[in-house]
Amino acid sequence: MGVTQERESIVWVWAALYAELPVNTGKTVRYQGDEVALFRLGSGSVKAVQNRCPHKDGVLAEGIVCDEHVFCPMHDRRINLSSGLVQAPDTGCVRTYATKIQDGAVYIGFPMSAEKAG
Repeated sequence: MGVTQERESIVWVWAALYAELPVNTGKTVRYQGDEVALFRLGSGSVKAVQNRCPHKDGVLAEGIVCDEHVFCPMHDRRINLSSGLVQAPDTGCVRTYATKIQDGAVYIGFPMSAEKAG
């Protein structure tokens, strides 16, 4: 797994080759204790969110993707992949992560904390 530091506050971690990411199917990526669900959407964009639903810890990478949302496989909570917000009337949110595509590879931006930097 390749790691580059573009800015002091974000560490860019290689996650996958863009061409090998299936459309509307999740992929689990782990980095230093963080577990992220990575999605290539039908629009071609790539989104990354915390891999656990805030309701009952359902694995979001196993959820169904529709447009800009993933549906939790456990209880069908609808989560916006850009904002991380759960659709009303349900409540909650998941962390979102920056993504970028560079030279055919997908990178996820992980916040660099003081603990991880040391």
